Amino acid sequence: MAYGYWGKILHVHLDSGVMTVEAPEDAFYRAYLGGSAMGCYFLLKHTPRGADPLGPENTLSLMVGVTTGAPFSGQSRVAASAKSPVTGLVGDSQAGGFWPAELKAAGFDGIVIHGASARPVYLWISDGHAELRDAAGLWGSVTGEVEDEIRRELGDARIHVLSCGPAAEKGVVFSSLINLANRANGRTGMGTVMASKNLKAIAVRGHRYPEAASPEAVKALARWGVENLDRVAGLSKLGTAEGLLILNEEGGLPTRNWTSGVFEGAQAISGETMAKTVLKGRDTCYGCAIRCKRVVEIAEGPFRTDPRYGGPEYETLAALGSYCGVSDLAAVCRANALCNMHGMDTISCGATIAWAMDCFERGLLTRAETDGIDLRFGNAEAMVVMVERIAKREGLGRILGEGSARAAEMLNVGQDLVVAVKSHEFPAHMPQHKPSLGLMYSVNPFGADHQSHEHDPFYSTAYADRAAQLGLVDPQPIEAMNTEKLRYVLYTQYFYSATDAACVCQFVFGPSFQLYSPAQLVEAIRAVTGWEYTLWELMKTGERRLNLLRAYNAREGCGAEGDTKPAKLGVPLQGGPTHGVTISTQAWKRQRASYYRLAGWDRRGRPTRGKLQELGLEWVADELDEDCP
Repeated sequence: MAYGYWGKILHVHLDSGVMTVEAPEDAFYRAYLGGSAMGCYFLLKHTPRGADPLGPENTLSLMVGVTTGAPFSGQSRVAASAKSPVTGLVGDSQAGGFWPAELKAAGFDGIVIHGASARPVYLWISDGHAELRDAAGLWGSVTGEVEDEIRRELGDARIHVLSCGPAAEKGVVFSSLINLANRANGRTGMGTVMASKNLKAIAVRGHRYPEAASPEAVKALARWGVENLDRVAGLSKLGTAEGLLILNEEGGLPTRNWTSGVFEGAQAISGETMAKTVLKGRDTCYGCAIRCKRVVEIAEGPFRTDPRYGGPEYETLAALGSYCGVSDLAAVCRANALCNMHGMDTISCGATIAWAMDCFERGLLTRAETDGIDLRFGNAEAMVVMVERIAKREGLGRILGEGSARAAEMLNVGQDLVVAVKSHEFPAHMPQHKPSLGLMYSVNPFGADHQSHEHDPFYSTAYADRAAQLGLVDPQPIEAMNTEKLRYVLYTQYFYSATDAACVCQFVFGPSFQLYSPAQLVEAIRAVTGWEYTLWELMKTGERRLNLLRAYNAREGCGAEGDTKPAKLGVPLQGGPTHGVTISTQAWKRQRASYYRLAGWDRRGRPTRGKLQELGLEWVADELDEDCP
């Protein structure tokens, strides 16, 4: 008997309406755990080479993990995988909330969506049963409305709904999948893929979880977490915004489209200010004691905000705040709510607006091209209006809805002002401040991502015991980018990759500031599944996932040529502790080459047949044919 998972993957064929259930062997679960490792497996198996990301041949997978639904913090996560309309390469995005645990309770470990429906539909899954239902009346509705209407139609207020918003229907490439009206699979355009299939939502309801192998061990882990919540007290109190003022003080808060690392309005948009002013409450995900999610309410003024749509976290405060030079917290909260209502990635949305503002300030865009909007840094009203116009694909918003890299190509301006890799806009952590990010943003398979390895400041004596669990016993200065730091980058990348396979929260399980350690994640997997599981095996699963993602890109013809560095990182920053700092292209190229060697890849940054065979991925090597020497 398997513990912790059902051994059931639901395949939904939207073109025919046929649904089948695949029952993988236990060894499959042990090799992939779930999450985006499984998602990329199904992507490689079912999406043909060269597929159009918005064509019916693209598959969209939604996978949870072997521990999802267990009663301890950080386990209710879902990974969305498909070919990305943002990058044209592998797409990967995670979200929390209650939907992931509810899918597991409904009897499935994941869903693979094939084809496209001829008309709008939504998928209803309840206690092992699945059906497609008409969604014509939901098309055009914002995420909260979709959730309300589906619950009303099905007569159950405890149903959880994952949906794409109107922005995805209109083709905004960086559209998200949203559950609870405020939890986002935000990055790489997974909402756009769902909308392209005429699938508006997936509603789930279940009443039973798989048994755990050792319920007492699971309970003990949960108790330990509650008893040690002081480790993450700042995250509980301020959310991820707890770091905003620290980063600003250190010169690491991206400001005015990455022109500076310091923002004079940082205090006004900080977590501390939010907690004292507009914060209404703290929300949580299923089974999690940390309660880090922000809930804000603004009842008066021009930027009224419904608490249903959550509140901004650090990335959003930066992308819609400091990136754009906006210090009006109410405006940022309203823009965040609009993104959650319409289903858009706040990072790409804010970064694209910041790029347009940069172009406007430099005279590359005029009022005639911005629909008369004074699109200057610091104009809070203009920022909010542009979020709405992007969501509705109106005026300049039609072009900005393609993201900053494509907008620069379409308008033929500001190409050197785009801060993105693989057309994927940078999140709000600066390589000029944390140098390993310059490498990671470049080599990450689905584009720039801040949650794919541990950041430089955390390789310190304060976390020596946890780093040592990963074989990292020589802490390095923040500014170092030597051989040991490269090991740190790769080893923590393997671990973070494993958390995305296991589908656990990286703010709960990790090698530094998190609640639980890497060894405790192994304990959790053992307690739930009953496997004689090891940390070595977990790290190999992380390495397996990473190589799957890179192999998918290689199959699509992308290797080192996609691992680039934006020109703007070579422009000296202005002001603060990082004044004058740039990223050397020559040093970055050396680091990239060394990273490829450490990872066991060829000079083109592609997994070798030997590496894939080592990881039990011979079938992937066969898929790559001549691309896999």
